[in-house]
Amino acid sequence: MIGFMGSFASQTAPLSEPLDLYLHGYVSSRLMKLGTNPDSSGEGFPLTMAATHVDGLVLALTPNNHSYNYRSTILHGYATPVTEVDEKLWAMERITNNVVEDRWANSRVPPTKTEMTSTQILRVSVVDASAKVRAGPTSDDRADMKNEELRAKVWTGVVPTWTKLGTPIPSPDNMVAKVSFVP
Repeated sequence: MIGFMGSFASQTAPLSEPLDLYLHGYVSSRLMKLGTNPDSSGEGFPLTMAATHVDGLVLALTPNNHSYNYRSTILHGYATPVTEVDEKLWAMERITNNVVEDRWANSRVPPTKTEMTSTQILRVSVVDASAKVRAGPTSDDRADMKNEELRAKVWTGVVPTWTKLGTPIPSPDNMVAKVSFVP
């Protein structure tokens, strides 16, 4: 699932301001279908979203002490479908440009009527959130740290992980010689 944090009412709001979570999905997916059944309170259906990004594999002397360096968050809120066309287009553009910078302007837009009706955008009004970060080196047991033989044969440390965009590969139907996207 892809999405972004933002505010349609205050589009230049910084991350320090209260923001909504906008989620993009196919209109008939299970989660998006929930948005079509509004509750009587008008606040939307309760939703919890979790996201984790792994920054590194932490390899210790024993598998029991292996870990990950990571950043994770959990958001709790209430989801409602975005029905206003301007807000939906704004959210679709932001989501697209979060995947590849300026992609919206470098593709066929606006979306067709069929694309607009088959795409659901949910706005999640965040009620509360929590985040957790783990960073740093290994943490081994004291007894293992005193075992020189063990320490001499088992590599310990952090193997960094990252997502990297590669060189674009044109589709067989591509007719554009020069790509404007550079990873």
